[in-house]
Order: sequence, then C-alpha cells, then structure tokens
Amino acid sequence: MCGRYSLSKSIKEIAEHFKVRLIEIGPWSRFNIAPTQSLPIVTCGPEGLEIQPMKWGLVPHWAKDASMGSRMINARAEMVAEKPSFRDGFKSKRCLIPCDGFYEWVAGEGGKTPHYIKMKGGELFAFAGIWSEWLRGETPLQTYSIITTEANEHLQSIHHRMPVILQPDQYSAWMQASASKADLLSLMKPFREDSLEYFPVSKLVNSPKNDLPDCIVPATAR
Repeated sequence: MCGRYSLSKSIKEIAEHFKVRLIEIGPWSRFNIAPTQSLPIVTCGPEGLEIQPMKWGLVPHWAKDASMGSRMINARAEMVAEKPSFRDGFKSKRCLIPCDGFYEWVAGEGGKTPHYIKMKGGELFAFAGIWSEWLRGETPLQTYSIITTEANEHLQSIHHRMPVILQPDQYSAWMQASASKADLLSLMKPFREDSLEYFPVSKLVNSPKNDLPDCIVPATAR
C-alpha cells in the first residue's frame, strides 16, 4: 500500500534527474501528496521521455465512471500483468513516478503514527507506475497507479507492502516499449534495504490539507 508520498524537489531538478525536456507546469514543492491530486509523471513521448501532469488514481479506458480511480491508486505487482484494470497499462503505458519519500502508518497505543521513508541521501527516485487515458468525459483524463510489492525485511515492521522503487539504471528497462513480460516482472522486486531509512513524523500528514515541510521533519526533532 502506498497512500501518500512527497516530491519536494523543483521541476528543474526532476527534469535533470530523469533527463527529460523541462516544461513549465507551475512551481513544484509537495510534502503530502494524496490520491486524486495531479502530479508530474514521466512517460514515453514521440521524442523520448517527457514530463506531464496526471491524476493519481487510475481510471481504465473502459470505465463507465471516472470515480473508480479513487480505488485504483495502487496496482499489486503480482496481478498487474493480468488484472483487467491494469494489464493494458502494464503492456503499453508504463511510467516513472518521481518521488523523494513516502508515508506509512504504524498502529500503537496512542493510535496510528505516520512514518516517512526516504533514501538515506535524500535524493530523488522513481516508483514504477502505469497510466491510462479515459476519453468518456468532456476532456481526456490521464491517470496513474503506483505498483506495489512485498516489503523488504527492513520495512516489514511498518507495513507488509511497499512501492516498487526503480534505480536510475533501471529506468530505461522499465520504459522500453519492447520489454518482455519476464524482464518487467524481474524489476518489480522489494528495494534493497541498505539504501532506505525511516522515522516517525507529525500527525499533520494525516490531513491532505497540510502540505508543509513540517510533514517530513522527524518527530524527534520537534
């Protein structure tokens, strides 16, 4: 499960990291991203990789109602190639989802405590994702879903699932149009444990209305 994440880097930093053409899609600094919001996503365009905004929560092209997207924020790696809602995206509409951290909640005596997970160096990375275009509304709607897999041992105390995280040297393989199913499935593994760290953060993050730098500050630093 991945229901919140952050992308606090600038759009210029995102473009440089993913080696894509810079486009102006407004100022970018997000600390508490929630489903149904629009975010910059890296896709394959006519001239190579490009950034475009999409709404989080995949709406299959065949859906009668766009509201089903709110239930399609994650796609399980074990089912993404076969499940009707996701298989078209897995086959031909794979994407990279820029990110610099994500949240999970841990139950305790005082209720659930949010934890922030990030690279130890704080650098940008990418979730493996799929996207879709829905054409039944007044305007085309482009949406995406984050692929999840089993959590690595380091994160299992927080949650039994984690997003599929891709390293920069895997971006091309994930986005390759001619990639085989076997090659793609081999990329959807738990991310290595020694590169990630996590810590409890403020319950400010419980509300999507709180999109503040304080959301990613360790609770012990307050």
